Amino acid sequence: MNHGAAGPCAWTVKVLTLFPEMFPGPLGQSLAGKALENGVWALESVDIRSFARDKHRSVDDTPFGGGAGMVMRPDVLDAALAATAGPVGAPGRGRAIYLSPRGRVLNQELVKELAATPVVTLLCGRYEGVDERVLDAQDLEEVSLGDFVLSGGEPAALCLIDAVVRLLPGVMGNTETAGEESFERGLLEYPHYTRPAVWTDGQGVERGVPEVLLSGHHEKVRAWRLAEAERITEARRPDLWSLYEAERRARNASDTNKGRRQVRRRDPKPE
Repeated sequence: MNHGAAGPCAWTVKVLTLFPEMFPGPLGQSLAGKALENGVWALESVDIRSFARDKHRSVDDTPFGGGAGMVMRPDVLDAALAATAGPVGAPGRGRAIYLSPRGRVLNQELVKELAATPVVTLLCGRYEGVDERVLDAQDLEEVSLGDFVLSGGEPAALCLIDAVVRLLPGVMGNTETAGEESFERGLLEYPHYTRPAVWTDGQGVERGVPEVLLSGHHEKVRAWRLAEAERITEARRPDLWSLYEAERRARNASDTNKGRRQVRRRDPKPE
């Protein structure tokens, strides 16, 4: 099922699922929904069950070796992927991804990669997962939202698509906003405040906005925001903070070495 306006689009995503009615879902609302209507991106939801070969439209079977649950069949998935994404290695296939808790964790770097890929195909698993052979045969990447388990790949697909769509040109009103968000500089985002400047909470406590944000001094505001982003990241995400610190030390070392080379070039040769 195709969603959105007809015509060439900057980004196309194809979702293979047992529940095509889940799409576009929330992606049909707000900025993503308007962009879908305007043809900025296109969505194709494909019913995996339509590729089943028996009268019962079976898509799963019991696992070899025993165990609980069912496994999605490789023959059905292979047919669905071949019809939707095209042959492996073919021009225009783009990236084909299986949403799985054992995959590469989705982060902003990967989101940017996918936003720069014209066509992305997402396979949403169910039950205990999919037959490993189809992952190999179709050369599927595996991507995870994090260290937790969902009932199926559809919620993960919605999150991934939303993260990508908001980066597409023409979707967000202020392009500067994306550069200020969490993870863009390896840091979590700084706090935000709006009117009123002094707000009284439900317990009668007056809570004001930090004075620097009312100063109109742009350099001081930028410095405060960076300091707050660093403080929050160090306290809440020590893993991100360690990477940020390592990159900062590397940049400082590079700048120092560059400065030394420039000084040596300016030094006159001895007589």
